[in-house]
Amino acid sequence: MSARQESPIQMSVQDKTGTNRRGQALAGALAGVAVLAVLVAVYVGIQVSDGDDKPASPVAASAPAAAAEPTEPAPAPSQAPAQTPLDPRLQEPPVVKAGEGKVTELKVTEIITGKGPKLQAGQTIQANYVGVTYADGKEFDSSWKSGQPAQFPVGAGQLIKGWDEGLVGVPVGSRVQLDIPAAMAYGDPAPEGRPSGDLRFVVDVLAAQ
Repeated sequence: MSARQESPIQMSVQDKTGTNRRGQALAGALAGVAVLAVLVAVYVGIQVSDGDDKPASPVAASAPAAAAEPTEPAPAPSQAPAQTPLDPRLQEPPVVKAGEGKVTELKVTEIITGKGPKLQAGQTIQANYVGVTYADGKEFDSSWKSGQPAQFPVGAGQLIKGWDEGLVGVPVGSRVQLDIPAAMAYGDPAPEGRPSGDLRFVVDVLAAQ
């Protein structure tokens, strides 16, 4: 008995059915690939995100910090000025004699010129002095009798004008003679307990600060 032949219509349906099945299989495969690609992309994204959140590696963390830029050295504390060497003659009190005539203006005479800086107004000095009345040389005051130099500010209005104006500018270490008119001393007559008239002082400037 001969094999049954399929009609062209039947063959066409079968061909279409086979083609549809192959298309569905191919579509399913492509869909599977797409899903796999999406999963891979999501996984990679998660790994990248986790990497951003991770702390720096120990090598980076242990790297030494950049050396600080060198700075200028801090200024050293200021030191007290060196003491001015004094002339040995300042260890002995001066002999102060009377003057001649009348003192009409302040006169400053250097007997020993010091090697230190010049006195400035407002400085406090250490000094020995002898004071006498100009006319007769009678001593009325002396720091030498106490055995200790006097200490006082100059150029600050706390002394008689003859001292304030006469000592400013005198080098430390000097011995100077001040001939002072009465108007720049205590006056004439002077208040009780003060010498009247023109005065003469010999002052040794030992130190200043």
